[in-house]
Order: sequence, then C-alpha cells, then structure tokens
Amino acid sequence: MKYDLIIVGAGPSGIFTALELVKTNNAKKVLIVEMGHRIDKRSCPKDKTEICVNCKPYCNITTGFSGAGAFSDGKLSLSPEVGGDLPELIGYKNAEELIRYTDSIYLEFGADPHVEGIGNDEEIKEIRKKAIEANLKLVDCPIRHLGTEKAQEIYLKIQEYLLANGVEIMFDTVAKDLVIENGIAKGLVIAPSRKQDEETTLYADTVVVATGRKGADWLKQMCIKHNVAHRNGTVDIGVRVEVRNEIMEKVNTVLYESKLIGYPEPFKNKVRTFCQNPGGFVSQENYDNDLAIVNGHSYKDLKSNNTNLAILCSHNFSTPFNEPIAYGKKVAELVNMLGDGHILVQRYGDILEGKRTWQEELDRANVRPTLPDAVAGDLTSAMSYRTVLNIINFIQAMDKVVPGFASKETLLYGPEIKFYSNKVTMDETLKTNISGLFCLGDSSGWTRGLMMASVMGVLMARKLS
Repeated sequence: MKYDLIIVGAGPSGIFTALELVKTNNAKKVLIVEMGHRIDKRSCPKDKTEICVNCKPYCNITTGFSGAGAFSDGKLSLSPEVGGDLPELIGYKNAEELIRYTDSIYLEFGADPHVEGIGNDEEIKEIRKKAIEANLKLVDCPIRHLGTEKAQEIYLKIQEYLLANGVEIMFDTVAKDLVIENGIAKGLVIAPSRKQDEETTLYADTVVVATGRKGADWLKQMCIKHNVAHRNGTVDIGVRVEVRNEIMEKVNTVLYESKLIGYPEPFKNKVRTFCQNPGGFVSQENYDNDLAIVNGHSYKDLKSNNTNLAILCSHNFSTPFNEPIAYGKKVAELVNMLGDGHILVQRYGDILEGKRTWQEELDRANVRPTLPDAVAGDLTSAMSYRTVLNIINFIQAMDKVVPGFASKETLLYGPEIKFYSNKVTMDETLKTNISGLFCLGDSSGWTRGLMMASVMGVLMARKLS
C-alpha cells in the first residue's frame, strides 16, 4: 500500500495539513492514521455516570479525530505571542499571516465571528498595571472561543469535508513504528488499536508525525530509535484552580482569558496561567497507563458558577537526569495514588495550614467543585516542595491582580501536566535530519494549543505543494 503522504495523528496539525492540500487542489494521495474514533463516535460516559470508567483502549477525551481539541474549551489564540515557539522558527510576521489565514478557515467551517479580549484598552491597562505591581507579565491575546460543543461541530464538518474530498482516514489504528532506511523515511507500521499484534506496513514518499501531547512520549521513542535529532525541553507541572465567577468577573469580561507569567521567589521557575474557562467545568483526561490528568472545559451555552484555569510551573533538567516526560508521569502517578485513581482536590487555605481537605469541608463551601468525582485530599504529599511553593507564591501574586483569588476556599485540582517536552530539531522549512520525515504540533515541542498546531499544519501543506 503506497501513498504520497501518511499523516500520523488526526489532531489539528494533521487535519490542517490534509485540509490545506485539499483546498489547494493538490492531487497527492493522503492517508491519516488515527488511533481513536471518528469524531461522531467519540463520547465520554462520564457525562452520564459522573464517574470516570477508564475507557479502553483509549480515552475519548484525548483520542480520536481532532485530538483533545474537540473536547477542550476550544479557544483559538490569535497572537503569535501565545502558543509555543513556532514564531522563533518561521518568523513573527509569517506566523501572524498564517494565524489570520488559519482563523479564516475556522470561520469558514462555522466558528463564532466574535473575538474576546479586544476593545477594552483602558480596562486592560488597569489590569496590566496591577500585574506589574505584582511582578507578573500580562499577555493580552485576542481569543476566538469555539466552545467545547461547538468545536465538536466544527471538526465534524472538517472530518466530513476531508473524507468527501478523497483523504483516506484509518480510525482505530495505532502507529507502531516508523520505517526509516538509510536516513530516509519510507513508511509506517500500523495495527488495529484493539489487536496490536496484527501489524501491517504502509509506504509513503513523505511521513508527517502529528501525534499531539498524547503521542509525545511515542514520538520521543521514535526519535531515539531512529536517530531523529531532538532535544529534551521543559515539562509543565501544576494544578487546575477553581474560583467563583464573581472573583474573576472583571478579568473574564475584559480579557476572557488572563495570560499571566511570573518568576516567583525563591526558585524563579517560570510559572504561568493557562486555559482559563469562565463559567467552565473542571474535567479529567486519561493518558497511557491510566494516568488521570486534570483539565478544564468551557461551553458556549452551558455555564457553571465557577471559573477555572491552570497554573503551571516549568521544570528543566540537565545531568544526571534529563527525562522530563518520565518525571511528569511519576508526579501524576503519585497524585493519582493518593486519589485512588481519581483527580485530587484541595482547598488553598488547607495547603497554607498544612492539612488535607475533607469532603465535608467541600460540601459546605462557597466554591463547589464542578468535577463530581474529584477526591478531597492532600496534593502537597505528592508534588515537590519546589512546585508547591512556586504555585503558592504565584497565587499570592495573582491575588493582587484579582482580589479574592487567594481565598482559603479556592480549589486546587491535580495533577495538571503538559507532556510536550521533547523538541524535534528542524529548520524553517520544517525539515528534520531524516529525509521525508516531518514532525508537527504539540508532540514536536514547537506548538502549544489549537491555533499554533493548526498553523503548523497549514505551513506543512504549503511546503509539500
């Protein structure tokens, strides 16, 4: 079986590579290999059971057409300052142009034309002033909010468009290995997701790996096995914070998402906010080996009384240990162990007092958890002193920008970990040291989030045309 192009992973990078090739009437024979289901076959039983049932072989929240994007809050960041390091590779102006173009495609498939975070200059100045006083940097970025349910509708339209225009998609199919001979990519070894011993080899002139955060570890293994040039980078470890909407009301109205960055004493690690969800819901994602990772969603129509956002602390390693993904997994395993396989939740005030949180304390609080099966406990027993202290000091700084953020009742869920630490070496044309092999999106280490991953796919298609 021979193709012009095989794309590994049907996340935003892979999707937009194929989509741009179709839109430019490129005649390449394209195959997308995706370990999960079609988007119209993806559903989370927890919507009905309120308890995670550990779907097999893969979690429907993280795996399937559109990747985790279809089941996230669906925010498109419309600035090159947000979403990873791709602008360093291709240039800031080029990134701006590609964002505008890619955004127009999302609009074409039904994205909301309204953009959050613009037209409030005086209010933004006031928030920035408070951030400066707290030794934080505010990155005000225009946001197009798709919404969790609307994102699924948009990606369904894209899925059907690709299939109707000759793009072949193998669903429920796992990539087992790359076929690389004498420094040249030749193809891909695949197997059914539920029968992974039944291997088949597919061949192609070009192989694009776009496996997302879910596939970051697999890509690293491929890089080591096949001598694909790469370097270890950063792992982000932190918590998902949940407060009442009343606390975040001004920031939610003015910016929708407040992207704040700080380097708190005494360690001066980079700490940042990420993925803010006004009126949103805290959620769970399951990764390999049944790791339960916390995330957040925000719907267009369905709203809660709370706002949630991530606070992430960046960790870098050198010698004698340099395995950031492995480190992040160990932290997640410890937190999951304390939560008996579930997400752990703790009140901020209890952390300061050196005690665990009990369920009866949550039941009588102003801030009621939106993740129904989160287990009350003690995050500090599983996360490092360095991480916890960075988060505490960052929350105290945030309280100067958003008064009430450091309330004793503020909820912290864990673990929130971003597995995009492996960075593939490539040039501005996206070429790796292996001829015919390209690596895109969050798994490549160059992007973080829907928009930049989609942009990288568009750029890839243009390079292949």
